[in-house]
Amino acid sequence: MFPTPIAKASIPTRLAYRLLLPVSLVFWLLPLIGVLMTSVRPLGDLAAGNYFGPPSRIDFTENYGALFSSSPIGHYLLNSLLITLPSVAGAIALACLAGFALSTYRVRGNLFIFFLFVAGNFVPFQILMVPVRDLALRLGVYDSILGLALFHMAFQTGFCTLFMRNFIRQLPYALIEAARIEGVSEIKIFIHVVLPLVRPAIAALSVLVFTFVWNDYFWAMVMVQGEHAMPVTAGLYALKGQWIAAWNLIAGGAVVAALPPAAIFFLMQRHFIAGLTLGATKG
Repeated sequence: MFPTPIAKASIPTRLAYRLLLPVSLVFWLLPLIGVLMTSVRPLGDLAAGNYFGPPSRIDFTENYGALFSSSPIGHYLLNSLLITLPSVAGAIALACLAGFALSTYRVRGNLFIFFLFVAGNFVPFQILMVPVRDLALRLGVYDSILGLALFHMAFQTGFCTLFMRNFIRQLPYALIEAARIEGVSEIKIFIHVVLPLVRPAIAALSVLVFTFVWNDYFWAMVMVQGEHAMPVTAGLYALKGQWIAAWNLIAGGAVVAALPPAAIFFLMQRHFIAGLTLGATKG
């Protein structure tokens, strides 16, 4: 049923694995390497058609200095933080509460409510473009950081609830019953019993949701028009000039925009892996 571990595979399979893995890794990294090299090229190389060859010189300080001095990239990064952090905190807080209720309480309609959370993940987000825009206009939050943060919070809550509900269901129910017998209130059970046990799951979910929201481009273009609320993913397009595109600055902006989610992943890597493997084994 499960694939054979590579250590137990045949000798030709292991040799093919050792040969193909580094080749696949190089092909996977080529676009990233290309962006990194473009971000430190002088503009003259790009004008001369030197797109993939080694740069004539390394203009790291000049390019990144010009990126932060002659473009609003810093403002875009701040907007992305103001959008992403509340979205992650709000979605995970709602998901923990909803997951605790859906996994602990046996009430009529429990499964139906859970299916509603799950069904929202299967709706193609493109067909929500017009309704979401109209709703934002009616609520007065269109073209604002608040509107985009509220949308991401609502949009990510369904996936987060599915994630948290399944993790909380794997906890020993006897712990919750014992706390109830001792007279502990439900909110204290949630805070002092459930949350400490699912911290790895919360960490893993935080990394995933942070990456989803930070890298969003579609909804940033739908919900925001002005630069005052534009996140960095949509703001990179503003670095393209009317007559000429400074691709070295755009590549530098792409590198800068990719650093926060990469840093979050490496900082939370241990908790992320623990959260994904939580409940994978029994006994």
